[in-house]
Amino acid sequence: MDVQANPATPFAGDHTIASGAMTLLPRTWPSAMFGEEQLRARREPVSVCLPALNEVETIGPIVARLARMQEDRLIDEVIVVDGGSDDGTADEARAAGADVYGFGDLQPDLGPLRGKGDSMWRGLRVTRGDLVCYLDADLRSFGEHYVYGLVGPLVVGSEVDFVKSTFARPLRLPDLPAGAVQGGRVTEATARPMLSLFYPPLAGFRQPLSGQIAARRGLLESIPFSTGYAVDVGLLIDVYKRVGLGRMAQIDLGELVTVHQDLDALAIMAQDVATAIVVRAERDGIVSGVNTKDYVRIVDGELVVSPAEIIDRPAIVVSAG
Repeated sequence: MDVQANPATPFAGDHTIASGAMTLLPRTWPSAMFGEEQLRARREPVSVCLPALNEVETIGPIVARLARMQEDRLIDEVIVVDGGSDDGTADEARAAGADVYGFGDLQPDLGPLRGKGDSMWRGLRVTRGDLVCYLDADLRSFGEHYVYGLVGPLVVGSEVDFVKSTFARPLRLPDLPAGAVQGGRVTEATARPMLSLFYPPLAGFRQPLSGQIAARRGLLESIPFSTGYAVDVGLLIDVYKRVGLGRMAQIDLGELVTVHQDLDALAIMAQDVATAIVVRAERDGIVSGVNTKDYVRIVDGELVVSPAEIIDRPAIVVSAG
């Protein structure tokens, strides 16, 4: 059972242990526990950053709502990092009210942006807020409560440094009944089994690959960011290693709807996720001798070996010692 906290004292209680397992459940609250009141009372500026690539259909409505929140002084900054879109995503985001950056604006000496994680890392360097919220740019269900829920635990106290979202994600396929919740296929087929093997306390996060997160700037600047799809699970593990489960939480956003990926894209995502977990497990002395340099796939019936494209962007601020 998840920890149930009193809205007046949202950090009351302790973690619970899943029956028959060694997995600790992170503190979990509904997004409705936090709202406009907490953000108006904040003492630290809040930046919202969206990494985007060819999301012209969804980026405008998301940014427009965020821009209204900024006008109402509920947040302080809205940034979109465009990964090289060719569908007008950058123009749409700019017209809706975001500050838009491309790779030419963000350390061009590093070359083109290498996927979502690289966009997040470079975007962090231009945000100004002490609290940083990341959102995916393909959300079809975005509401202000996403930001309230993610940022709220960071605003109301100092006990939490990192917030990840959980949600119900319907998979809208013709052969599934209406309302079926079957989204998160890479989560259940790859991420959770591997986390339960190598980092059991993190298997209790219901959506370990969620891109909806918020954290304190100092924490984000102290850890590396994996490029590509590896970033979300990589951040989860590295935050856990740095601050521990007790300073992490998850917020239930309700239903979340995004654009679903095809099987080929899911295969690449799964390989990135698996690589990020294994690289960290090797670093932490859990496993050794695993080849994380090559991806092996079947393409049109043929065996294809290609080099892994994930790299880790280093911590922006490296602590002494």
